[in-house]
Amino acid sequence: MLNVGKIEEGFVLDHIPAGRAMYIYKHLGLDRLDCGVAIIKNARSGKMGKKDILKVECPIDTLDLDVLAFIDHNITVNVIKDGEIVEKRKLQLPKEITNVLHCHNPRCITSTERELPHIFYLADEKREIYRCKYCDVKYEENDGEVF
Repeated sequence: MLNVGKIEEGFVLDHIPAGRAMYIYKHLGLDRLDCGVAIIKNARSGKMGKKDILKVECPIDTLDLDVLAFIDHNITVNVIKDGEIVEKRKLQLPKEITNVLHCHNPRCITSTERELPHIFYLADEKREIYRCKYCDVKYEENDGEVF
């Protein structure tokens, strides 16, 4: 049996689809933080069959939950304080995200004005469609990487 110690303050990211933990690790910038991270891959799950789990020991306001919600809003975020779960957060798609996606429209102002932030707004929540705030071009997942 695998036993990973409990954390005192931070997050446990649960219900991550199997094989996605490293992707989330990268895009949350956990490699740039000076905090403890436990990555559990392919854990057994009655609900999902297999799942990944990330345990992140850091101050609670360190993680950008909007980025996490954009990547997968079905992940459960367990907030840990003093070694105990004090809150379970269900993520919701953010209404607006900044500098997470990049507009690939060559005529968008962000192509020439490099210092402008890349801002996308949630245009259709049911279909999870984001559009560029400046040129209204739809973000396509195959357009490129997040970040």
